[in-house]
Amino acid sequence: MPMTRIALRRGHPDSYRQTLMNQVYQAMRDTFDVPVGDLFVMLTEHDEAQFAFGRHFMDIARSDDLVMIQITANNTRTVETKKALYRRIVERLADSPGIRPEDVLINLVEVPKENWSFGNGVAQLA
Repeated sequence: MPMTRIALRRGHPDSYRQTLMNQVYQAMRDTFDVPVGDLFVMLTEHDEAQFAFGRHFMDIARSDDLVMIQITANNTRTVETKKALYRRIVERLADSPGIRPEDVLINLVEVPKENWSFGNGVAQLA
């Protein structure tokens, strides 16, 4: 049940944004056992003044094409599975739409299953 937020600089065409969202979702399907239809992705674009980042933090050279991805998911996966997800996202985004691995920042936020309501005010997984 991941919920994904993607942030990037303004100026990319719809096809780029759609590919970005789809590739992240497919990477989760590939590695995180996300079922078909479990798709909850928000993409926001930001002007330069509202999109700040460390261009060389941890000795990684980031460009204006940086994409920040935050995934909120259940706290049920192993460290190996998480590493596989990070690798797969980078591979897919490098393939299409052509984002450099250095320009992909991923943050995984893990929560207990009871922290979700998928509608109707019900904690379906509690």
